[in-house]
Amino acid sequence: FIFLSKTLTFDTVASFTILEMQSAYLPATTDSIAQALEAKDHAESISHLYRVLENPSSSSEAMHIKEQAILNLADLLTQEKKAEDLRSLLTQLRPFFSLIPKAKTAKIVRGIMDAVAKIPGTSDLQISLCKEMVEWTRAEKRTFLRQRVEARLAGLLMENEEYSEALMLLSGLIKDVRRLDDKLLLVDIVILESKLHLSLRNLLKAKAALTAARTAANSVYVPPAQQGTIDLQSGILHAEEKDFKTAYSYFFEAFEAFNALDDPRAIFSLKYMLLCKIMVNQADDVASIIASKAGLQYLGPDLDAMKAVADAHSKRSLKSFETALRDYKAQLEEDPIVHRHLSSLYNALLEQNLCRLIEPYSRVEIVYIAEMIELPVDHVEKKLSQMVLDRKFAGILDQGAGCLIIFDDPKADAIFPATLETIANVGKVVDSLYVRSSRIMA
Repeated sequence: FIFLSKTLTFDTVASFTILEMQSAYLPATTDSIAQALEAKDHAESISHLYRVLENPSSSSEAMHIKEQAILNLADLLTQEKKAEDLRSLLTQLRPFFSLIPKAKTAKIVRGIMDAVAKIPGTSDLQISLCKEMVEWTRAEKRTFLRQRVEARLAGLLMENEEYSEALMLLSGLIKDVRRLDDKLLLVDIVILESKLHLSLRNLLKAKAALTAARTAANSVYVPPAQQGTIDLQSGILHAEEKDFKTAYSYFFEAFEAFNALDDPRAIFSLKYMLLCKIMVNQADDVASIIASKAGLQYLGPDLDAMKAVADAHSKRSLKSFETALRDYKAQLEEDPIVHRHLSSLYNALLEQNLCRLIEPYSRVEIVYIAEMIELPVDHVEKKLSQMVLDRKFAGILDQGAGCLIIFDDPKADAIFPATLETIANVGKVVDSLYVRSSRIMA
């Protein structure tokens, strides 16, 4: 009797354990998803979705429900800013990936990586996650997914200023992609290479990479977002070469593409358009562009910053420019594209401000100019001497007296060009007579 009771007790416990194991997961149905999403808080919703994923069923309907559960789970974890949980989720899903097509696996992996990227301060985590996924894709021989993860890894390394490692990764990746003739991926990778060379200030290689991207794009249909990326990079490179009119046209094309797609890069394209207008001394056009139908959609600190710079440029006020630079530091100095042009813009404003101050004078003290412009005397003196040498105005520095002497603009005498033209015409006549006499002698 004692033995029988012990046996019954053991069987009862075992049955209870089995029931607990069976109740550990939820059925993979739409009702389970709805129940999870209707939970009172995110923690409960996340718990329900995990239990749906634990369902052992591998029917087509169950797999479809699980895919939906993964997407919802990734969204909730992103809202809760649980980057480590997203990383663990990607590791836990590896057995599930072996049961679904490779294309769906790639979509889910990229979706979870995008979710991690939306959480601020996860740069190092993203790099580590990408490296883990590269190793897994190599072991599973998933070449298509591996190449895209490596492209993402190269972009993250570039943002983290690990340029040598990013270049090494890209060089091997480009060879693999060209061997497989994947044009769309090749375009993305070569554009990334162009950005990397631009970060290293190697404009020749950056232009060469962009040309390769355009060549690859011409042989295949390129989505509007990808074409906008090409145009944006083209505008940046033309701006680096001080060809701001051409850069403006490329930024405009990129803006139209991104604006139609509601892509967040539209605001940067518009911002760079305004920068080009300022750099070609058309700052008055900035207000009209901002007030246009397209510009009104993106009102905010970025456009306010460019408007403040444009106003300072129009007034030729260095003090206003410095105020704008201080008030909109995040939008101006922390933007690498705008920051590269700030020094030249500062020099242009300084020169215009100095020219405005010395316009009424034929002789003026350097100390007075420095007081008016609110800059150190030695800095003003150095800039004035540079402007004289660059022939920005006619004058001379009298350092003994501490004065700047401005000369009247010399008027060009029309007799000298006319004389040179006459001499050139006489030379042509003599040459023709010589040719004719040579023929007669022959």
